[in-house]
Amino acid sequence: MTQKNIRIGNALISNGLPLVYIGGPCIIENEEGYLSTVRMLKQLVESEGRQFILKASFDKANRSSIDAFRGPGLKEGLRILALAKEELNVPALVDVHEPVQAEVCAAVADILQIPAFLCRQTDLVIACARTGKAVNVKKGQFLAPQSMENIVQKILSTGNDNILLTERGSCFGYGDLVVDMRSLHIMKQSGYPVIFDATHSVQKPGALGHATGGDRRLAPVLARAATAIGIAGIFYEAHPSPDQALSDGPNSLTYGGVKELVRQTAAIDETLKNTCK
Repeated sequence: MTQKNIRIGNALISNGLPLVYIGGPCIIENEEGYLSTVRMLKQLVESEGRQFILKASFDKANRSSIDAFRGPGLKEGLRILALAKEELNVPALVDVHEPVQAEVCAAVADILQIPAFLCRQTDLVIACARTGKAVNVKKGQFLAPQSMENIVQKILSTGNDNILLTERGSCFGYGDLVVDMRSLHIMKQSGYPVIFDATHSVQKPGALGHATGGDRRLAPVLARAATAIGIAGIFYEAHPSPDQALSDGPNSLTYGGVKELVRQTAAIDETLKNTCK
C-alpha cells in the first residue's frame, strides 16, 4: 500500500517520513499558562530535530462531572490559539465538537480534530471535511480499526483527502483502556498517516469517580511500541505541573517526560525508517 503524504503548513506527514509530534496541554486554562507551555513543548521537540504541531482544546465537552472545568470557550480559545500559532510559526490542531464550529475553527487551525466519542457523527465529520482543512479522526474507544475506513469514505465524499487517523486505546472493562497495536498496522493499510495518542491511551475512564484517572508512566512505553510499527506521528498532552492540571492531569506528561518520549521515539523512528528504505 502506497503511503500518502499530507502537507500541513510547513509540515509533511506520512507513515514513511520522520515522526512528527502533536502536543499541548489537555485544555487551554489561561493565556499566559498556555503560551508558556507550548513554547517549552516546541523547544523540546525541535531540540531533537523534529517537527512540532501545536494542539489546543477550547472546550472539553465530555467531562465526567458537571462541576469540571471545561475551558475558555470557542471565541477566547481560538484567540489564544491564534496568538500561539503566530508566535511559534507552526501548524495548529484544534478539537471540534459541533458542525457549526467547523468553519470558525478552520479560520485559525490547520487540522480539525474529531474527538473519539464523536467519530461516527456524520454531520460533524462532513462539516469539518468541507472546510478543506486536514481532518484528524480519533478512533472511538468502541470502534474496530477496520471500521475507520467508513469514516475515511465520509471525508473523501467531500473531495477532501487530507486525512489523519489516530489510535487512542479501546475500552477494557468499565474503567480502563488497552491499546491493540495491531490497529496501527490495520489503519496504515488505508495509506493515510496514522498517529498514536500516547497520553489518552493510558487513561482510566471514571477511575476517580468525579474525574478520569490515568498513569502517565506508561505513555512512553506505549509510544515506543507504536513507533516501532512505523507511523506518522505521536500525539501527547503535557502540563508544567500535571497534578495541578484542570483536565487529564493523571495522564499528562511533565516536561521531563516529554523530553524522554521524544528522544526515545525519534531514535527508534530513525533506525526503523532508515532500515526500511
